[in-house]
Formats: sequence, C-alpha cells, structure tokens
Amino acid sequence: MPLLPRRFERIKAVLDQRIDDLTVVLEQVDKPHNLSAILRSCDAVGVLEAHVTSLPGRPRTFNRTAKGSHKWVPLHPHPDIASALRPLKARGFRIYGTHLGVSAMDYRRCDFTGPTAFLLGAEKWGLSPEATELVDQAIFIPMVGMVQSLNVSVAAATLLFEARRQRDQAGLSPTRGEGLAADLYQERLFEWSYPSVAAWCREQGRPYPPLGAEGEILEELPRTVKLRY
Repeated sequence: MPLLPRRFERIKAVLDQRIDDLTVVLEQVDKPHNLSAILRSCDAVGVLEAHVTSLPGRPRTFNRTAKGSHKWVPLHPHPDIASALRPLKARGFRIYGTHLGVSAMDYRRCDFTGPTAFLLGAEKWGLSPEATELVDQAIFIPMVGMVQSLNVSVAAATLLFEARRQRDQAGLSPTRGEGLAADLYQERLFEWSYPSVAAWCREQGRPYPPLGAEGEILEELPRTVKLRY
C-alpha cells in the first residue's frame, strides 16, 4: 500500500526534531527492559541513534517497554568501548560518564548544549576502567535515599531530558530538520517511510529513489519491489 500523506507528514514532523549531536553509549547494558526503556527515552527527546557494547554471547533483545522505539532509534553495536567512543570524540562530542569519583560533577551544573554523549554502564559493575579513562567529565545524579544509584534506564532518561531542557531553553532544539545534515535527513526520511524498499536498495547497492511532496516514490521500480511498500 502506498504511504498515506498523513503518515508521511507525521514522519517528517518527528524527523524535523531529531538531533544528531546528542547520544547515549551503553557499556554492557544487556537487559531487554533497560535497553528498551533507554531507546524509548532517546526517541522521546529526539536522539537520532545510540551505541552499545555487549558481553560476548549476549544478544541484544527488546521487550514491550520499547513501544517500537528501536525501529526509530538505531542501536549501533561496537566490539569494545574505545571503538564506540573514539569516533564520537573525533566528531567533537564531549563524553559524560556516570561514575562516582573525586572529579565527578553534579549533572545539573554541566552544559549539554554542545555535542554530548552520555556513557552509562551496567548497574552491577558500572563503567569499566577502560571506559572511565575515555570520559571527559564524570557526572552523578544527586540522591538523598538509602540507595545511591538509579536504574540505568532511569538515569539515562534523567540526563537526556536535562540535555533537551537546556537546548530548548537556549533555543537550540531543531524544529525544521536543522538538527541533521540535509543528506542524512533525506536518507532517514526514505528509510522511515519505506523501510523494505530501503533494504532492497542497500542490497542492490543503489541510491534511494527521490520522494515527492506527499511521500510518493518518484521512480519506476520493479513490480516485486512495489509489493514491499
């Protein structure tokens, strides 16, 4: 079935507010509930994509908590934490790691309006020494209870919404797609609108067809591909 115009407008409205310079990096956070809840928070604040390293043999799965968020926020796997963080650092991201230490700062005192990556570890172990070495600023979320740690998905949500609040307050949150490069915007627009056709194009090694004003594909494609709409 062709994409309905109202569906296309909804996709564009969400993509218009996506942010390419805010992300989370998860180190060995493998529980389906936590992964699902974190991606749902990412989607809610407009994060474009997230990153993860996992323990060997631990598949990444999602549960109903995600509400389909994993379809809209790709979770990129990396073999180790350095492979996940160094490309972000090369792009100018500042890495904020949830780690209690003498140099840790109250997250509310930090400026998250620039390129920001929140690095979170599994609740049982926290961040590894390798990850801690790559952090630019250790942060903590103040608590007054007997337990001095939050569920990792709650911590991620707290940090992400603070980053979004700061950007909203500074007038930096995108509203018309300015949070993404133009070519990346068009790429994601096609993938979100026609995921099956996008997969076929990648298999064929060919560019995505252009889209019309109402989301229609402006290119004649094989009939077998049209059935994927």
